[in-house]
Amino acid sequence: MSNSWGIHGHDWAVEYLQRGMEHNRIRHAYLFTGTSSIGKNTLAHAFAMALNCQDDRCRKLIMNGNHPDMIYSETDSRTGTLKIESIRSVSNRIAMKPYDGRYRIAIFQDFDHAQPRAQDALLKTLEEPPPSAIIMLLAESTESLLATITSRVQTIYLRPVEADVIRDTLMQHYQTDEATATLLARFSGGRIGWAIQAAQDESILERRTYALDLLEQIIRADRIERFQLADDLSKDKLALEPLIELWLTYWRDLLLLSEGSPVKTCNVDRQDKLEQFMYQLDTESIIKALKATQTFQRQLPISLNMRLALEVLFLDYPEF
Repeated sequence: MSNSWGIHGHDWAVEYLQRGMEHNRIRHAYLFTGTSSIGKNTLAHAFAMALNCQDDRCRKLIMNGNHPDMIYSETDSRTGTLKIESIRSVSNRIAMKPYDGRYRIAIFQDFDHAQPRAQDALLKTLEEPPPSAIIMLLAESTESLLATITSRVQTIYLRPVEADVIRDTLMQHYQTDEATATLLARFSGGRIGWAIQAAQDESILERRTYALDLLEQIIRADRIERFQLADDLSKDKLALEPLIELWLTYWRDLLLLSEGSPVKTCNVDRQDKLEQFMYQLDTESIIKALKATQTFQRQLPISLNMRLALEVLFLDYPEF
């Protein structure tokens, strides 16, 4: 099922935003949250088009990133951190009058990657927003966000999309065969953006295979090998985010199997290995590893010593 905005799997969010527009209750600032590749960026751009566009020319400019009234923050290319200079630059530019549309719209990607001091730089703009400005913050969660920020925005949490909705979307809109669509829907863990990307780019599945192979290697490794892997992985912080997201699906699958849950596992192609580990690990160890991975994911955007953080994570993983 889709809607007039072309958004799949998040109809309730589209309807909520549309009602606000229809009743002239548009907020100056929104926060879209949800796990990576779930559709935050797509929804933000669809909302921007609904707010500013009356024709296809405008929509194409927004989709291509060339609309004069769209402003984007920039993260550090090496660390992925959203720095204070970028936030100040966007805040200054959004204060200007719109050039072509009704609003000037700023999208802050990965706002949860901003340190508290950097977040503070946006506070004055949120407290006294320019009359024609709309601010959209994108973040995986609100845990690292200041209360002074979250209290001044309208939060829209995008929930995981049901597997059958993802499957049908891939088949109907992306010409994916049923068998592949079914697998990708299971692999996605409700992340419809990931499934759409994977249907169009085979390298995404290759990276998934690498990530899960690596996790299985870590589970079997001794402490010395784990610390060596921690050193290797710490050298590319940006590559860790998709890696950790996939590791979380694996630990969740192990917990489902351990507790005999009727919920289907995501990594159906790893069923044999999952069952092998499930019989070798107790539920307490699996829960500990899952929680440690979740903690690492929350700390990843702001962690300064990545090697140490990975070593701590791997010490919380069970050993055979």
